[in-house]
Amino acid sequence: MGRRPTIDRDELARLVARGLSVQELAAHFGVSESGVLQAKRAAGLAKPMLDHSRALPWKLERAHSQSGPATNLRNLSAAAQGRPPAPERLNTALRWAKRLVDAGLDVGYDPATGFVEIPAAPDGSHVAAVLEAARKALEEG
Repeated sequence: MGRRPTIDRDELARLVARGLSVQELAAHFGVSESGVLQAKRAAGLAKPMLDHSRALPWKLERAHSQSGPATNLRNLSAAAQGRPPAPERLNTALRWAKRLVDAGLDVGYDPATGFVEIPAAPDGSHVAAVLEAARKALEEG
């Protein structure tokens, strides 16, 4: 059994700074792409992952994870965390959320049926809170 290949952190940092892709780094070091990603995280070279748990507080069924509401909430969440998606995706999410808020609606989620538009609660809506966080971050950014 051979020794597992190691990734020199200094060399990794230099190559990442030069703009090499994960695939190119994997080929260079003779490791898997997953190995490169682990090494980048360990060396502090990876962007922190976004946390969408506030925007999507439900345990989504796989079939619903790429639905319109889930995608829009994720895109608004990314904007709220300072990493907005592509402009067309962001605009779609902003229009969707504004439409719901203006109509006094919110979204609910049921694992069996997916997302559904529901009347917003008197104390505020989930979509309105996510939209407000995104708008605030966009104005500050």
